This record gives sequence, structure tokens and C-alpha cells, in this order.
Amino acid sequence: MSHCTPRVQDYLYQPNGRIYALLAGGRCSFWTSLPKMPNTSFGLIRMTIVVVPFLYVGTLISKNFAALLEEHDIFVPEDDDDDD
Repeated sequence: MSHCTPRVQDYLYQPNGRIYALLAGGRCSFWTSLPKMPNTSFGLIRMTIVVVPFLYVGTLISKNFAALLEEHDIFVPEDDDDDD
């Protein structure tokens, strides 16, 4: 009696969207059909709901860090008027 603990060795993608996996291990190997992946639609509203809060938080962090650097005189922007 052979012991077979199959592991995924390869994937085969079909034009109709089906995915097959080659399970191989020990003395046995076989192709099996994987379940079809669900189609998740990311609309403009969902993207906006995710992106805008992270952009806002990143802006706050940058602004506070720039103020901290300026307060400790690590980085102080200079007003160079080279328009003469």
C-alpha cells in the first residue's frame, strides 16, 4: 500500500476560466478542478472609501512630522528670493 499525500505541483488555466491543479506526492498524481474564484467588483465608490482615509492620515502624519522637524531646527525651509 503506497502512502499518498498530494501537494500542488502545477496549475493549468483554461480559456473558460476553470483552474486545474496537478496534485502529486508519493506514487500518485492527478489533476483536479479547483472551485471558480468569486468575481469581486471594486467600484469607484469602494476605492474612494478605502483610498481617501489613508491619504488623509498620511497627510496628517507628514504635516505633524514636518512641524516637529522645524520645531527642533533639524529642517527649516529657507525663503530664497532669486527673482532679482
